[in-house]
Amino acid sequence: MPTTEKGQAKRSALIAAVIDLVNNNGFHAAPMSLIAKRAGVAAGTIYRYFDGKQDLVNKVYLEVKEAFSASAFRDYAPTDSVEDDFRTIWYNIAAFKLRERDKAVFLSQCDNTPMIDEASRQEGLRHLRPLLDLWQRGQAQGIIRPVSPYQLYAFSIYPIAFLLHMQQRDLYDITQPRIDEVYRMAWDSIKL
Repeated sequence: MPTTEKGQAKRSALIAAVIDLVNNNGFHAAPMSLIAKRAGVAAGTIYRYFDGKQDLVNKVYLEVKEAFSASAFRDYAPTDSVEDDFRTIWYNIAAFKLRERDKAVFLSQCDNTPMIDEASRQEGLRHLRPLLDLWQRGQAQGIIRPVSPYQLYAFSIYPIAFLLHMQQRDLYDITQPRIDEVYRMAWDSIKL
């Protein structure tokens, strides 16, 4: 881990380069030499901070997942209402995806390809623990459908990423009324 301001700046530039290249070219079209060039560092600099391309991508994924989780669970404290708790988390997630679009697209790329190793993927899931716990609590209370958390995520959280992609292609405009409508559809899709 870099300890100097200059070292941190280089590491941050590498992370930004990985996100940009993976989002625009895909994982396999982002060689280390291009990552270094995009970051404005010598190729050897990458190996001061990362063991190789897989380590670099895994660590960027975990760093972005951590930022996503910090935003998703910001100001979240479980209450007696599963629906109110879900609403808080859902709107926090939507805000992150709209505010940090490049990071949101990168996470979608990671979720939909095998570029992240299984250990990193499991570590990323750990960051979603409060949401998974909420769903389990809702299932135990008979409020949330008794299905896999993957199904719950696919129907309630993933649509935000899809709509973001449609907006990037100028096919859809994400407005506050539409966000509210998508939330209601997300909640309706997982509640009993």
